[in-house]
Amino acid sequence: MEAQDLQRLVNVRMPYGKYQGRLIADLPGAYLAWFAREGFPPGQLGRLLALMLELDHNGLSSLLDPLRTR
Repeated sequence: MEAQDLQRLVNVRMPYGKYQGRLIADLPGAYLAWFAREGFPPGQLGRLLALMLELDHNGLSSLLDPLRTR
């Protein structure tokens, strides 16, 4: 994990698929779990999806609230 990855979760939008345009931080847990089963995409997007899955699975999504732009 890079230091900026938490901020990226609330700034980067899903570039394709069923939830195209939605912030990574706002993706449903079931969608993230699907990626975990099927394989995360390579690169930064895959790293962010895996990180968000960990936060969601462990009930830590609220840690991102202070990082969201108002």
